[in-house]
Amino acid sequence: MLKKIISLFAVMSILTAALPVGAEPAVNAKAALLMDFGSGTVLWEQNADEPLPPASVTKVMTLLLIMEAIDRGEIGYDTVVTASERAKSMGGSTIFLDTNEQMTVDDLIKGIAVASGNDACVAMAEHLAGSVEAFVERMNQRAAELGMVNTHFVNCNGLDAEGHYSSARDIAIMSRELMKHNDIFRYTTIWMDSLRDGKFQLANTNKLIRFYDGATGLKTGSTDGALCCVSATAKRDDLHLIAVVLGSPDSKNRFASARELLDYGFANYRNVRLGEKDKVVTSVPVKKGVKSEVNLISADDAYALLSADKAGAVETKTELNGDVRAPVKKGAQLGEALAVLDGQVIARCRLVAADDVKRKSVFSYFKSLMEYFMTP
Repeated sequence: MLKKIISLFAVMSILTAALPVGAEPAVNAKAALLMDFGSGTVLWEQNADEPLPPASVTKVMTLLLIMEAIDRGEIGYDTVVTASERAKSMGGSTIFLDTNEQMTVDDLIKGIAVASGNDACVAMAEHLAGSVEAFVERMNQRAAELGMVNTHFVNCNGLDAEGHYSSARDIAIMSRELMKHNDIFRYTTIWMDSLRDGKFQLANTNKLIRFYDGATGLKTGSTDGALCCVSATAKRDDLHLIAVVLGSPDSKNRFASARELLDYGFANYRNVRLGEKDKVVTSVPVKKGVKSEVNLISADDAYALLSADKAGAVETKTELNGDVRAPVKKGAQLGEALAVLDGQVIARCRLVAADDVKRKSVFSYFKSLMEYFMTP
């Protein structure tokens, strides 16, 4: 019989039918989409799959590949990159790199995320892949891996080019992937900073960072072909939202539309945090093990995304897969957490063993028996 333990715990996904639709946000753009970061649930959309020029929002993918290269140990934040003549030749938004100028990865990320430096993108692309063309191939490959079916990149910075396009949904997907790298917010939340020992001043192109409560990023863009675009992210309590706006007529409407989307999300939804990846949820006894019990941890960050009026109505519990017997392998699933709303299970999350537990040897049994009889 399954043992049930009431516990503060929940899930990475939800039953979207439980989410109501509130007053529609007023968006002045060709396409837009609002997504919950935690679950990936789309909360509102408009022409979300239409391929459109994304301008410098393209740089979300460039930044993602940089962060993934850092995670793999291919580069570090202190790695020095040498700018090429091609990097120097970039037009549009730049940080005015000179040929053979050297700058750290840390400063180049800052130049991309804060000042939208097209030259910084080229310098990083050439450093990581040997050429911009090879880097763009990696961008398209990663887009395919993420399921971005309405995206094709031609360059790494978003300058208008034939065949360079993405969609609001795809931009939300790659934005969410970038946001999994928490270090990126050290850059995207900068309002004012500098490069070259204070000689070159930076001001964030994303005005929401200063003027919107909880703003965390992520990237703006504007060209003649794309008009004004943004992937705007903001967090309040445990709700982290992604608002994508493409093809807005001007910057004022771009940010107003992003505000509308974010306001709609924060007004209508709550993310209830009920568990944390790798944090202990409970412990269970282990039969015939060298340890008498093993801790169970959440396999994922655990949230329940709910409508605002349902946030306090979720019942959370865990169920074990029967008795636990040694040997137990670390990471083995020993149960699951359930989130229950109005008597229905709306989502599940795995509970896994935090450690290995070896089976007791014959000698261990004999030793325990001797200790039992010798204890006064």
